Amino acid sequence: MAFSMAWLGGAGEGAAEADRARRVLAGFRRELYGCLAARGDELFDLADAVLCADGPVRVLAGLSLAAGHRRGHGAVYDALNAGRVEVARLRWCLAGLPLPGWPDGRIRLAVDVCNWLRPEAGTSAERLFCHVPARGRGSGQRIPGWPYSFAAALGPGPSSWTVPLDAVRLGPGDDPTGVTAAQVREVVGRLVTAGQWRPGDGGIIVVLDAGYDVTRLAWLLADLPVVLCARLRSNRVMYGPPAPKPAGLAGRARVHGTAVRCDGPATWAAPAAAWAAETARHGPAQVSAWHRMHPKLARENGWAGHPGTLPVVEGTLIQLRPGGERKPLWLWASAPAADPAEVTVLWQAYARRFDLEHTFRFFKQVLGWTAPKIRDPHAADRWTWLVTAAYAQLRPAAALAADQRLPWQRPQPPGAMTPARVRRAFRAVRDTLGTPAAPPKPGRPGPGRPKGSANRHKAPRHPVGKPHPKTRRPARRQAKTKQQG
Repeated sequence: MAFSMAWLGGAGEGAAEADRARRVLAGFRRELYGCLAARGDELFDLADAVLCADGPVRVLAGLSLAAGHRRGHGAVYDALNAGRVEVARLRWCLAGLPLPGWPDGRIRLAVDVCNWLRPEAGTSAERLFCHVPARGRGSGQRIPGWPYSFAAALGPGPSSWTVPLDAVRLGPGDDPTGVTAAQVREVVGRLVTAGQWRPGDGGIIVVLDAGYDVTRLAWLLADLPVVLCARLRSNRVMYGPPAPKPAGLAGRARVHGTAVRCDGPATWAAPAAAWAAETARHGPAQVSAWHRMHPKLARENGWAGHPGTLPVVEGTLIQLRPGGERKPLWLWASAPAADPAEVTVLWQAYARRFDLEHTFRFFKQVLGWTAPKIRDPHAADRWTWLVTAAYAQLRPAAALAADQRLPWQRPQPPGAMTPARVRRAFRAVRDTLGTPAAPPKPGRPGPGRPKGSANRHKAPRHPVGKPHPKTRRPARRQAKTKQQG
């Protein structure tokens, strides 16, 4: 398929910002309609209903009453269960949207997992135990649900806007690190093909939280123009390069050098660089960096089947220590010898990772991503992509929407409105653009199951969690008794 979104970046250099935004939004809506292969008219109206509904989305059937939806509530469930979305084409459409501009021109991506909890859906397949943090001092709990891995581009300035680029549901048999590596590889490949990144530009920064195996990700993505930066837990231990082996000394050369323990202040001596910095949230802080730091790898999890000797994956260990009694923040970047300017860019990029949490909250609390009680996981994937495509329309619509603030809210200019403000005014923007979806055809619903008859086709129930291989026990040998006489 020819990349039809290439005109987005250079549409009318001398045109007004509103005219460019209207072209981007209209072009994306046409491409979105082309990505809906089956039940396309209803799926497109459903995406418009998510943006034009009054208030947060609570019930899926209630979207049939929203402005922009022209069919009954039965068509909503039929479209999600029997429709089809060309996900590959939709991913290219998202990659062609304009990305937030940073002063240095580099792209910042954030990857994180958000859970669609389904604790009581025993008939829903492919559920996993999702970690849900507990309030207070609790260690959290494990609740069945569908985990989704999202990748989004981050923007500068005091804003919570992000640009979602991809969403992948983690299945029971998937390796989370392998899925994340494949997701980042595909997202970066689409950005390069779309002209968002060109040879000679700075490396794409990918920030992750502490739940990822950043060392293995750096090994799998070593051939890409990316720099990974992830938070480390407080019990991690990193090792520097070993000292040169003395001449004439027998034995194998050392692999690991001096250790730096994140929870051992006595091992924090002699960083490669240290300087004072100013943070937006915690005020002045001390930044320290250790070069060529690596962890000890063991043949378990993803490294169990690695051929030959385990590699030494080096990077820069970063410590951000705010004043007072606050605990330091530890980061590890895949750049082995990052200079102070690069280290500053990396920890500031990680500080913007929390913008993706605002997007998750907006997905759930306003757009109703986890509100539907959907049984089929494939229908959940279609709904996830509809919500993602609906959110992608809000950013270009921000330059066209008028501020419809509530009486207790402060006025905001068009360029500084939040996603919730833009969604409140999206109905008026949609009326100026129109819709490519066809109007509904007159029809009559089917008779359904006769009244009073029992449902004889019970839905099967599915287990929760990853499948564990069953080890065959050796058969017991029965002793043969000899009969005498």
